[in-house]
Amino acid sequence: MNLDLIYTFSFFAIMFSIALAYSVKIFLHGRSHYERVERQGGSPLLGKGMMEMLYWGLQPLSDLFIFLRISPNAISYLSLIFGFIAGISLAFGHFGSAGFFSAFCAIFDAVDGMVARKTGVASNSGEVLDASIDRYVELFFFAGLIIFYREYIGILLLTLLALQGSFMVSYSTAKAEALQVTPPRGTMRRPERAFYLSLGAILSPLMNQNYPMIFALVLVAILSNASALRRLYFISKLVK
Repeated sequence: MNLDLIYTFSFFAIMFSIALAYSVKIFLHGRSHYERVERQGGSPLLGKGMMEMLYWGLQPLSDLFIFLRISPNAISYLSLIFGFIAGISLAFGHFGSAGFFSAFCAIFDAVDGMVARKTGVASNSGEVLDASIDRYVELFFFAGLIIFYREYIGILLLTLLALQGSFMVSYSTAKAEALQVTPPRGTMRRPERAFYLSLGAILSPLMNQNYPMIFALVLVAILSNASALRRLYFISKLVK
């Protein structure tokens, strides 16, 4: 078995364990509810139940970081490092390892906020750092794909379109916050993009031609651009 397949099966083993434990938790004590999940809300692409399960599964990790006195900013930089490794892995065609590291990058991206809120050190500067690292992490991921698919013009253009849409969704959110308006939630926000792109990479070693990765790119390219245009349209109407 090659290394990419090991990463793929390891990821699904971890997710299965979390899902099984959370199912038992629901049976005994009911669902978990988190203020951040309630504020973000779910979508047809990433339901609230899935988000609650993932947040519940990350609580022990956030408590471990607190016990070890690792700061939220340090966790954010760990996310950046894992994102860089994922991008390098994609550039060399190691999609299974790229998806695995990208998933852990998203985990650290969520855990840094958990630690900040639990320890009472959440701040605007931390939000700026977190948002900036998110953009670099996405750039690393797409840059890795661009390098790998550099000789396939169709997939290369698709990757660039997905990159543009991803950044425009984030831009529309930042613009709305700057103008103090509330945009429609829309789809393909950062958690959804991270979920589907990571999943596409993780599943690719199971199929020839990396079809899951290409499908994820199509999904992100179409829906992120549509979502960004819709959000910007509503923002422009609200600030007239």
